[in-house]
Amino acid sequence: MSHLHIFILIDALGWELIRERPFLPDFLPCQQPVPTLLGFSSGIIPAILTGRTPAENGMWNLVYFDPERSPFRAMRKLGSLPGLLDNRVGRRLLTEIGRRILDIGSNFDVSVPPQTLPWFNWAEGRNIYARGGIPGQNSIFDQLHDHGIGHKIYSYKDPLTDAEIIEHAAADIASGPETVYFLYLSELDMFLHTHRGSPDRIATKLAWYEAALTRVFRAAQQRDPRASLQVFSDHGMTPVTRHCDVAAIVAACGFQTPRDYLVVYDSTMARFWFFSDEARDQITAQLRQLQYARLLTDGELRDFGVFFPDHRYGELVLLLDPGCIVAESGFNGNGWKPAGMHGYHPDDPDSYAVFLSSEAPAAPLASVRDVFGHLQEALR
Repeated sequence: MSHLHIFILIDALGWELIRERPFLPDFLPCQQPVPTLLGFSSGIIPAILTGRTPAENGMWNLVYFDPERSPFRAMRKLGSLPGLLDNRVGRRLLTEIGRRILDIGSNFDVSVPPQTLPWFNWAEGRNIYARGGIPGQNSIFDQLHDHGIGHKIYSYKDPLTDAEIIEHAAADIASGPETVYFLYLSELDMFLHTHRGSPDRIATKLAWYEAALTRVFRAAQQRDPRASLQVFSDHGMTPVTRHCDVAAIVAACGFQTPRDYLVVYDSTMARFWFFSDEARDQITAQLRQLQYARLLTDGELRDFGVFFPDHRYGELVLLLDPGCIVAESGFNGNGWKPAGMHGYHPDDPDSYAVFLSSEAPAAPLASVRDVFGHLQEALR
């Protein structure tokens, strides 16, 4: 009989949070830090689920340059009209159009100025936690299906809260015939964005997860005393120490979007595309003077596994230092002052992910991408 395999991905559970206080050590005695990848969950989780780098599986950041296939490409015919939608009501309307009419995905949000929408596409249009969810890739969920292994997947896509996911999973594990259960718990990420500087609140939150997951693990062990239990994450969470108005510095150069350039301001990086040599030269010169960020070379992007020859994710990538965030951007709007952020250089200690297991890993983990090999243990 196949043994039970319980895989739990807790978004943003960083090694620094549990280094001095192990997480569920009675169930998960084997605990280690794991280097993350450059970027955000939109690129890291597909790498975990496929074992391939973003450059190989095609998924890195949510927004990428794709004017020919942009869901909003028809808006280019409207001239300056989209600019009138650059307000709270207009963005909300466009978000609903994207989700309900253009079928971009339930988590789509307008994270760039509306007048630039027709030049961009969105990477996560499908449910990556389902079979066929990562186009052109053979994810762990595809492999489980192809091998005829009974499995259940739980995530916010269902849609379920973390508490509901845990409740459903505990009941299903106790009574169901499946041998593989995959839980994606996403709410710790937002909690840490808000409370990264509050150790007591973090301890209370982690204690809640421990108590809740104890039910899952006990149900698994009662059904199969040799059940394989694993908890892992995609990245950690770094305390925010500085807000940097990169957008104001770029705007002061005096060039216009989308005529001269395009830019996407993610929380910890800025990605540029240029249509004017003058804009490229002057903006690049300004960015090189920043003391809290640096431009990444193509060689570095290759080393990180995020270099794309067609530059769909950016011709020029500016990465901020750990603790610094873009003051205002589509992902980090006016009025939101997070206490924690992720998306920094993978060497940042606070960015390290975790791998916690009921048994010693059969192979070392050099990065979160190597978690895939351990997910494949369920196929054997």
